[in-house]
Amino acid sequence: MNTAPAPLSCFSFGVVDHVAHLVLNRPEAMNTMHPAFWRELDQVLTVLHRESQARALVISSTGKHFSAGMALETFGGAIAMDDQSAEGRAAIFDLLTDMQTTFTKLETLRIPVIAAIQGGCVGGAVDMVTACCMRYATQDAFFCIQEINIGMVADVGTLQRLPKLIPLGVVKELAYTGRRLPAHKALGYGLVNEVFDSQDALLAAALQCAAEIAAKPPVAIWGTKQVIHYSRDHSVDDALKQMGWVQGAIWSNAHVREAVAAMKEKRAGNFTALSELQSFREIGL
Repeated sequence: MNTAPAPLSCFSFGVVDHVAHLVLNRPEAMNTMHPAFWRELDQVLTVLHRESQARALVISSTGKHFSAGMALETFGGAIAMDDQSAEGRAAIFDLLTDMQTTFTKLETLRIPVIAAIQGGCVGGAVDMVTACCMRYATQDAFFCIQEINIGMVADVGTLQRLPKLIPLGVVKELAYTGRRLPAHKALGYGLVNEVFDSQDALLAAALQCAAEIAAKPPVAIWGTKQVIHYSRDHSVDDALKQMGWVQGAIWSNAHVREAVAAMKEKRAGNFTALSELQSFREIGL
């Protein structure tokens, strides 16, 4: 990676064989999300989106629980939630928009994202993993829309994305009651792709899937992610039109020939990386 993220306190991060691996590494605090978490996650995702070395991202965690969600002490100290004036309440809207934008970067990242979840995935952690492409879990994993248990509405993506992943009645039950959804039920509903006996097996499977994705033509993976997300949110007719535009934009006879040759010769394909992105904010005149 050409521009490595600055030193991280909430995560460890690396890229090996085109697979990026971001690890929540504050198990003593149950990997809760305080201001540094949001700052560092946004920073890493910005770099991954701009550059081209990584072709898939795995997000995993350390300790007993994937994440216990928001660090509630944050809102009693570093960040004030002022409900005493119209101006203060308006500022809450802008604060939430900023937080939502970070998790939306997972959804709009140019590469697929796989979440590997052990133990508790609570509150803000549900917001985060529902923005990922795939979720793998251990047998002891559970999901909890914790916000209702502390007197508030889940506000960083769960209520918007979860209904697109599992039945609406199940979403309402979880959101209204704050009950835990165990991994085996999450598997049945389609929230997770697979359940594993151990955290080691979980991580190995997530990294293996990421490696398989990284072996495909990056621009075809990019196009596939674009089309799936567009199809989710639009009519079939509109999505078919978008499919034609995407295919016409990225079609490569060379990639098809190389993919077929690699299969026949039982070797890895040799594909061009995505172009690195540039920003007018970062270009000097």
